[in-house]
Amino acid sequence: MRFASHRDIARALERALRRASVPVAFSAGFSPHPKVSYTGAAPTGVASEAEYLELTLAEPRPPEQVRADIDAAMPSGIDIVEVVEARHPGLADRLQASEWRVEMADVDPDDAARAVATYLAADSVEVERMTKKGRRRFDTRPAVVRIDVCTDSHGRAPEEHHTTYAILRMVVRHMTPAVRPDDVLTGLRHVADLAPPSSPMMTRLAQGPLDETTGAIADPLTQDRPEAHTSPGPANDNADERRDSASQPSTPMPGPR
Repeated sequence: MRFASHRDIARALERALRRASVPVAFSAGFSPHPKVSYTGAAPTGVASEAEYLELTLAEPRPPEQVRADIDAAMPSGIDIVEVVEARHPGLADRLQASEWRVEMADVDPDDAARAVATYLAADSVEVERMTKKGRRRFDTRPAVVRIDVCTDSHGRAPEEHHTTYAILRMVVRHMTPAVRPDDVLTGLRHVADLAPPSSPMMTRLAQGPLDETTGAIADPLTQDRPEAHTSPGPANDNADERRDSASQPSTPMPGPR
């Protein structure tokens, strides 16, 4: 699924909404389209555990029913983890940063740590990327909040294990122009000659409000959940289970910052 484009995901969702008979609202005009708003979609070629969208319904429907109906109609590899009623506007404004996991096979963790230290010590790290408006040069350093280096193999299949590999966990602010994890890797190559021999595996772990002090990312749906507006009790047990399955705030890891 990491090679599915944003448009592929959007089409799959639109088909799932029809299959599930979800009463989605449509825009007015000559060419009506479903009122679905995507925020901060991941680039093609990366996996994600934290994608968000806003959906406008034409009639009330219990959020858990909407989640179950759409999830059952989506193709394998795309899971609807949680649906909540939007009680406050501005979801896009809450998605201030993303945490990324970047796995680099045949890269020594010590080499990665030295490269990260050099990158973080730099005042500016400029890279070039082809955009819709042509080749553009921009500074990646202001967007990077932290980068941690670890050797944890969690999430890797046995056949994917390498004798030498490094894993980066980085928190990157959402800025204009957008700085992607591959832009940071390009910056690491420019300032420290860190060049993985094969394509890294990149996964978005979380996105949401950024704590500038700790570099942690909070859950952007917290203020919309019913338990945020009611007293805790047995009635909230199901909501607690869904929250445990949803994206969690990121935790800073030891290593170069």
